[in-house]
Amino acid sequence: MADTATQGDIQVGQPAPDFTLKDEEGRDVRLSDRQGRPVVLVFYPFDWSGLCTSELCAIRDDYGSFERTGATVFGISRDSQYSHKAWKEHMNYGHSLLADLHGSAARLYGAWNAAAGRADRMTVVIDRAGIVRYVVHNNAGQMRDHHDALKALQALT
Repeated sequence: MADTATQGDIQVGQPAPDFTLKDEEGRDVRLSDRQGRPVVLVFYPFDWSGLCTSELCAIRDDYGSFERTGATVFGISRDSQYSHKAWKEHMNYGHSLLADLHGSAARLYGAWNAAAGRADRMTVVIDRAGIVRYVVHNNAGQMRDHHDALKALQALT
């Protein structure tokens, strides 16, 4: 898959920037609290949109593969916890969705598209020590293949 990384993207080998966002239930989720197990961050533009639904459904349909690596998967967009809750329930997603209402986490990782007022498609795999081990950054119209992130996760074990 083509990596369309731009200036400011988080890089492999860097410590993952910490953030706290609300999940679909309104609970605070702090990234650093997940240290000790791998984490996959899936930044995407919007809930309920076609390509985003396709990508997250592909993860849902192969969620057992992510679970076998011991990873926690978080979908992250600027949508509210309320939109996330309805979308997660409707689509039966197994992973949490985090509300990045102002793009603060997306900015930390270089996924924020200021001109569009939303995140681009970025997937980040973080190891147990909190170090970034895989990054792909695509524009909004370019779908990601979750198998690439799975390969990166499997390489951690």
